[in-house]
Amino acid sequence: MDLLANLALGFEAALTLQNLGYATLGVVLGTAIGVLPGLGPVPTIAMLLPLTYALPPETAVIMLAGIFYGSQYGGSTTSILVNIPGESSSVVTCLDGHKMARNGQAGLALATAALSSFFAGCVATVLLAAFAPTLASVAFKFGPAEYFSLMVLGLLGAVALAHGSVLQAICMILFGILLGLVGTDITSGGQRFTMGFSELFDGIEFVALAMGLFGLAEVIGNAGRQDDRQLVTKRVAGLWPSRKDLRRMSAPAIRGTALGSLLGLLPGGGATLSSFAAYALEKKVSRRPQDFGTGVLEGVAAPEAANNAASQTSFIPMLTLGLPSNAVMALMIGALMMHNIQPGPQVITTNPQLFWGLVASMWIGNVILVVLNLPMIFIWVKMLSIPYRYLYPSIILVSCVGVFSVTNDVFGVFMMAAFGAIGYILLRLDCEVAPMLLGFVLGQSLEAYFRRAMLISDGSLWVFLERPLSAVMLVLAAAIVVTFFIPTMTRKRTEVFQEAE
Repeated sequence: MDLLANLALGFEAALTLQNLGYATLGVVLGTAIGVLPGLGPVPTIAMLLPLTYALPPETAVIMLAGIFYGSQYGGSTTSILVNIPGESSSVVTCLDGHKMARNGQAGLALATAALSSFFAGCVATVLLAAFAPTLASVAFKFGPAEYFSLMVLGLLGAVALAHGSVLQAICMILFGILLGLVGTDITSGGQRFTMGFSELFDGIEFVALAMGLFGLAEVIGNAGRQDDRQLVTKRVAGLWPSRKDLRRMSAPAIRGTALGSLLGLLPGGGATLSSFAAYALEKKVSRRPQDFGTGVLEGVAAPEAANNAASQTSFIPMLTLGLPSNAVMALMIGALMMHNIQPGPQVITTNPQLFWGLVASMWIGNVILVVLNLPMIFIWVKMLSIPYRYLYPSIILVSCVGVFSVTNDVFGVFMMAAFGAIGYILLRLDCEVAPMLLGFVLGQSLEAYFRRAMLISDGSLWVFLERPLSAVMLVLAAAIVVTFFIPTMTRKRTEVFQEAE
């Protein structure tokens, strides 16, 4: 009964004219961002963070969430029609989706992606509504030692699942933690790493860092890329699958949803890893694995269901534990903190309209996406013809105006430019920037919980092992560290990210 009452509260909040309008705006914008290669939800959400100042917190989160899971829908369109993944989680969809388009089945491929994503989104939203309150009630038993151990486990998990070198990922996390320590010391009141700049006394502005590392760095990185997008077809027909096709896609969609829902909970997991893993699983269970890569429907249904399920279940650890599982969730935490809301177990009790409104908006958003995506496919096809040179100046202008509106100071714009240059250098060095953002978001909390645990235990480090839950999480963290040095684990980790090559 409590669940039904809470869902009624959520739909009451989500169906207000303002929230419904921003949910629609979010999913439409997310789809457009997914369709346009080179942008993606992370830089888009980073650029839109300043706009959330003028919105109520639940409206802001509903819109930003719509951009995230909407981009998973849109990324499949460009993967299928152009063979260029609009989103990193849509890389796998290129393998069979584009082959289907070349075989004259572009409409069926797009319908498979949309319906699989819709099914996965609905199931993942049910899981969010059912399990998040339970996890939050468990989290109320956490003390400073448990929270510190949980964050250590989360950061190491992000390292294990990050793309590229383990050493680079660890360095990125440590760099992010150091950036989070810039400003006034929470205990002594002294200044740390400010280099004499009074603008840094309150720490590095999250919006400037996020927009620089993701928005500006992506623009610089993509500016020199050649525009050679070739559409397979400008007319898409056969958008509704037959009964036989629906039966073929149902089992892969169910398996992809289950796997994506689980991996979305893991730190560093998210939509990208889920789509790769779902494709690999589907290939293993198939009776004809040799057909994968030639244009089979199952190769589209499974990864598209997985990436959408993961994008929505990743909200569970973010909202209930304050632990971001990927870069987008780190940005979500930043958006909530801008509204003086600390993500954690208290969110469900102190801000029920925000939590349950978000849950209800996901159901509504998934319906809007199916209704809009298939009938409006011709609009997304037209968008693929927009030259990049028209997009980049407007992105830079919006970024500069957004940062200035937050900081009311030119220093923030210069800071964004500096982080843009740093982000571009890191991209050129093949260093993943997402772990750095996770480290930055969790850095201050990591320090705060460590100090509180030390005060409670009179400076004894045994407090982290004396408490059973904290000890279990540290043992798991130690196990992750051990796997870094096992060659077979390293090979398996590499194979996951090379499955699509």
